Amino acid sequence: MKITNVVEMRSELLDVFVELREGTIELPIAQELNNTAGKVLNTIKVELAKAALCGEKPQIKFLGDNKKCLPK
Repeated sequence: MKITNVVEMRSELLDVFVELREGTIELPIAQELNNTAGKVLNTIKVELAKAALCGEKPQIKFLGDNKKCLPK
C-alpha cells in the first residue's frame, strides 16, 4: 500500500505499534518502518523551514486535503 498522506502514515505506524505489542512483527522491521517515517517527516520539516525563510506558503499534498491553512 502506498501511503499518500500523513493521516495514512499515522494509521500505519499505529498498526506497527499494535503488531509490535502483539509480537506479530519483528523489532528490526518495526524500527526500520519508524526510521523511514521519521525521515519522510523530516523532509517535510525542511520544506516548511525553507518556505518560511523565503516567505513562501507551500502546499504539501502529504500534509492533508489541499486546504490552504496559511493566509496569503
